[in-house]
Amino acid sequence: MKTLFSQKQSELAPLAERLRPKSFAEIYGQEHLTGEESPIGRMLATHQFSSIILWGPPGCGKTTIARLLSEQSGYEMENLSAVNSGVADLKKLFEKAHARMQDGVRTLLFVDEIHRFNRAQQDVFLPYVENGTVMLVGATTENPSFELNSALLSRCRVLVLRRLDDETMRRILARAEEFMGRKLKLSEEAFATLCAMADGDGRYFINLLEEIYNTNPKTKLTPESLVTLLQKRAPIYDKHQESHYNLISALHKSLRGSDVDAALYWLHRMLAGGEAPLYIIRRLVRFAVEDIGMADPQALVQALSAKDAYDFLGSPEGELAIVQVTIYLATAPKSNAAYTAQNMAQRDAREFGSLMPPMHILNAPTKLMKELGYGKDYAYDHSQEDAFSGQNYFPDGMERKVYYSPVERGFERDIIKRLDYWTKLRDKKSKE
Repeated sequence: MKTLFSQKQSELAPLAERLRPKSFAEIYGQEHLTGEESPIGRMLATHQFSSIILWGPPGCGKTTIARLLSEQSGYEMENLSAVNSGVADLKKLFEKAHARMQDGVRTLLFVDEIHRFNRAQQDVFLPYVENGTVMLVGATTENPSFELNSALLSRCRVLVLRRLDDETMRRILARAEEFMGRKLKLSEEAFATLCAMADGDGRYFINLLEEIYNTNPKTKLTPESLVTLLQKRAPIYDKHQESHYNLISALHKSLRGSDVDAALYWLHRMLAGGEAPLYIIRRLVRFAVEDIGMADPQALVQALSAKDAYDFLGSPEGELAIVQVTIYLATAPKSNAAYTAQNMAQRDAREFGSLMPPMHILNAPTKLMKELGYGKDYAYDHSQEDAFSGQNYFPDGMERKVYYSPVERGFERDIIKRLDYWTKLRDKKSKE
């Protein structure tokens, strides 16, 4: 009866739990820690175990590594979450571990989110880790250099887990499809969207797969249908305010078209209709950065000044400040290069998720971070010829992109010259 109940429980468990790796070979994306010549591989081969801190993003395998270490080392595992535990809970576990040790059984204490313990609470671990009462395996998503005290760090080895990349997600997808007995109908673009949604979190990725399996789509999923399936976001539309949005759209497009007279007409249609002047100014500020941008950086200054003038004078005197900035914006040179750059950069930020900056541009305020290579080979630009190093500042594994392409209008003409200068220097240094 117990066996049948356990089997039923297993069938009802989330897919992420049912797919949890049963061996280190099934942990994808962390081979630098779990392979034969890796830190964990050597511990298992020599049966010489030491306390460790597993540092990595959510859903990359920290809990699974702790479980498998317990199973393959023969250590009894105790689980503790620092979110809802205190010193009293720790002392009870240490007493149990000490009693076990008298019977020749060692204890692996897994502490999830160990960074949640304060410095004083962390000190409680020290004697028990030191004398081997427990093998501590702490899991954290935060930098141990900042969140764990130096005394505890000195008694543990920090192992850095990697964010799961798209190829790792593809392996997880294949494993899920094999387990479920059928393939999902995903276009390559939909798969990329799914990876972007998961953002390196394997557990969340599997949860998304489970939701797709549960809905059982009949046709191949595209990015659009995938978003609809998983998020079901309804479009926002308020028909009672259609006139309100029509008029602000007319003002915005008249400004974009550099038609100062039409812009003034729609401005006064809105004011006459009782529109809040500050709402109009907010849209003018937005227009200054979206449609003018660096072609005339003073446009933003003028829009914000109009807001301050209206705040100071009030209505109706302050409305002349709105008229003045409307004229300024309508007659200014136009460029949406900054707006276009924003959209492109946002798209790549979603696509590439939370890739780490290259190691050479990271600060290394702690000894651990220096040992991990933070800041190594950074070239200080002011010490270079022309005050320009030409180093790569994009994440490793991501090609250099061009987001900002200024136009031949207004101040952006000068920016083009600056960008061309730096591009030539960068090309020159890359060949040296």
